[in-house]
Amino acid sequence: MEDIKQNMESDEISLKELILKGKEIWRFLLKKWVIIVVAAFIGASIGVAKAWLTKPTYIAKLTFSVENEKSNPLGAYSGLASMAGIDLGGSGGSMFSSDNIMSIMTSRKMIVNTLLSPITVNNKKISLIEYWLSFNHINDKWAEKPQLIGLKFPLNLNPDSLSRQQDSLLTNIQSSLIKTVLSISKPDKKLSLIEATCTSANEIFSKVFLETLNNQVTDFYIRIKTKRQKENVDILQNKSDSLYKVMSNSMYKSASLTDQNINVTKQVGGVDRQKKQIDIQVASTAYTEIIKNLEMAKITLQKETPLVQIIDQPVFPLEKVRESKSKGLLIGGFLAGFLMVGFLLGQKWFREMMKEE
Repeated sequence: MEDIKQNMESDEISLKELILKGKEIWRFLLKKWVIIVVAAFIGASIGVAKAWLTKPTYIAKLTFSVENEKSNPLGAYSGLASMAGIDLGGSGGSMFSSDNIMSIMTSRKMIVNTLLSPITVNNKKISLIEYWLSFNHINDKWAEKPQLIGLKFPLNLNPDSLSRQQDSLLTNIQSSLIKTVLSISKPDKKLSLIEATCTSANEIFSKVFLETLNNQVTDFYIRIKTKRQKENVDILQNKSDSLYKVMSNSMYKSASLTDQNINVTKQVGGVDRQKKQIDIQVASTAYTEIIKNLEMAKITLQKETPLVQIIDQPVFPLEKVRESKSKGLLIGGFLAGFLMVGFLLGQKWFREMMKEE
């Protein structure tokens, strides 16, 4: 029992000391209120100045939907087509899900191709990367680095023929754009809608970069998704053209032989003509089948060509965002006041510790 009473008295003493210490700190801070207020005022001024001097940003938004084929729509015809050695199976369905499209949009290949695309500024065509370097004043900073002076990205520059410096710079810019400029998301996970956002200090760049990137990804998507079907159509088209030429030549030769033997009474004179007639029949039959397969392959190509539907696209003027001056005032004032309170209490604690020693 005595131990319990002692513990209770000890707790009461600790609570009393804590309250007294709090009162002491409060009285100390009240004496320093002028310093704290001045610090908060300076911090608030800095916050407002920062908001005032920070350049506004322009937000371009683009929303689109991507077709998601889960099965081959012409699977019933694949058996017939295989007889002609043609593959009508679907291709690329799993590769190009919505999530993978989002990853492709931020890939180095797509962003580099976008940056090397042309843009018309003041009636002059330049590459998008040159425009980005210009309004960010990167070229001015390069003037201090001899190894970077004269580094250019001309129009029609092949991404596969980049120099080491160009390749390194584009990689760094791509990484920076992904972190600070470009944002890809799905507003609703149940839908196949994708929203791309580009935020930069230049209104033209935000819009053009986002639209060009979307075009690059769409072209790549369609090209890869329809590659196999396109090859099938080309093969069948070449076969049909070859058979048509064979059939036409046989017709001309058959007509020529008929003219040559028009007055001949012997049957042996019509053998060659009959052979040509057989060649024409064989070629005509094969040509008819090839045309059927060709039309089937073209239908498959149309079915497999994905639909990328633009829902919303950026239009001028873009959304303009500035830092809030009131927000800068509150945050700057609070942080500066808080830091000053911490500094004063730390200074007080240090002095008391030195006196005790």
